[in-house]
Amino acid sequence: MSILGRLALIFVIVPLLELALLIQMGQWVGYWPTIGLVVFTGLAGAWLTRMEGLRTMWRLRDDLAHGRVPGQAIMDGMAVLAGGALLLAPGILTDLIGFGLLFPGTRRVVQQRIMARFERRIKEAALQVRMNSGEVWVQSPDAVSPSQSAGEQ
Repeated sequence: MSILGRLALIFVIVPLLELALLIQMGQWVGYWPTIGLVVFTGLAGAWLTRMEGLRTMWRLRDDLAHGRVPGQAIMDGMAVLAGGALLLAPGILTDLIGFGLLFPGTRRVVQQRIMARFERRIKEAALQVRMNSGEVWVQSPDAVSPSQSAGEQ
């Protein structure tokens, strides 16, 4: 899928689907219960995001204090951040995905799928990881790296 298609999905199709689901839910259970659910998931999501964020921060600090690479803690932090952001948007689908990223069990499943996809793309040479003077660049082979574009100017 092209980048334009992905942006259309994220910023047009998903909000329209969310709106349709909220309207349908309002027809099933009523206006006030639907509003109450949106407010409740927002408050519960904020509290859970804070708790999981603190837990992740402490795990990161513990890993660093013991000289371990905090890879899992960093991945957890990114998932908690994404889950919290999704819970800010009112809607049913974004709330389900957001809560899924906040609970450790489902978060691990999502992380394993993402890592498997990265590994597959690296093996297929569809994704390259390069190190340049301490910086790590992840790119598709058809993309122009910063060093290539600087040399061409």
